[in-house]
Amino acid sequence: MSKERARRRAERLVVEEREKAARARKVARRQRRRTLIRKLAPPRLGRDGRLYHRSRRQRIGIVIVAAIAIAAVWLFIPDTALRILLTVLLVLAAPALVVVVLGRRS
Repeated sequence: MSKERARRRAERLVVEEREKAARARKVARRQRRRTLIRKLAPPRLGRDGRLYHRSRRQRIGIVIVAAIAIAAVWLFIPDTALRILLTVLLVLAAPALVVVVLGRRS
């Protein structure tokens, strides 16, 4: 009877060792995958979801300058189609101009 129990215990230990080795391989594979993903992933965003931060004064200045430029277009350009075109152009070019003038900072 004790020989039978010893044999079953030995079988059980062999199975446990195989399962333990399989779990270790799975954990190692998961860790390698996480490391690779961290290397390939883009930079993480800040707490508020923005990649680059501007001060409140800079954001207000950007809005005011854009509003003045759009108001000047609508006041001094007589043709409505040209007004709309210039307004769209200002709206589309504003982010690039902000980056060029103020630069990127994290």
